[in-house]
Amino acid sequence: MSQQAMRTVATTCLALLAFAGNSLLCRAALADHGLDPLLFTAIRLGSGALLLSVWIRPRAIVAVRVSWDWRAATALGVYALAFSLAYRTLATGTGALLLFGAVQVTMLGAGLLRGDRWTVWRVIGFVAALGGVVVQVAPGVSAPDPLGALLMAAAGIAWGVYSLLGRGAADPRAATARNFALCAPVAVAIWLGSGATQASDAEGVWLAVASGAVASALGYVLWYAALRGHSATSAGLVQLTVPLLAAGGGALLLDEWPGGRFVLAAVLVLGGVALAISAPARDRAG
Repeated sequence: MSQQAMRTVATTCLALLAFAGNSLLCRAALADHGLDPLLFTAIRLGSGALLLSVWIRPRAIVAVRVSWDWRAATALGVYALAFSLAYRTLATGTGALLLFGAVQVTMLGAGLLRGDRWTVWRVIGFVAALGGVVVQVAPGVSAPDPLGALLMAAAGIAWGVYSLLGRGAADPRAATARNFALCAPVAVAIWLGSGATQASDAEGVWLAVASGAVASALGYVLWYAALRGHSATSAGLVQLTVPLLAAGGGALLLDEWPGGRFVLAAVLVLGGVALAISAPARDRAG
């Protein structure tokens, strides 16, 4: 495996862990600690912007070669807001499934429009991976709240667009910093304008900070870097692992250890993703 391929694998794995962490942190802050979703969004984007501004030299953020992309910033803002509002009523596994299902459709659609080639092996891998997600979440998922489901689907579409736009970023850290810097003031203004006064505790606030500074800011930098080694199709497929990772994290945090169904889902999702991503190389070898 080349050094570039190893870097893509490492950054992809870390980014996917961060994505799963966001679902857990958001759900815990809203459901267990009473944090208002608009305040969660404001803290998440604000702490992410602050960390990135400290981590990256200011002149790198305003460098001419890194453009201010209002499309990417808008997609990030829509995703973050819809994500938080949806998790008021959706369970962690349900939300992750709806989110990355919408991401999948968005990115696969873009891949088809751009000429990504679908083969029998890729179709089999996709079906297996999607089946694994269903195996994992379906037994514990009742019909989701319609508004929550719609909001999470919107979040997924927005995240798919953000991922596609991020593939061309010349400097992932600076691009992410700019996107957060554009979104954070808007999120704060929306929260202040809402007049939300829902009670919360300090732990909920710190969960939002962790979501913004670690799982979001650092996670998105890693994801922007990882996207350089992915096609639109493979970038969508690997994200199918996130609902499974989120379910595993929830089991560890809630002491709800998975049984045989979890193992089956892991085999289907990870095996299906690996098969789908390797399909073009398999076809060339054949």
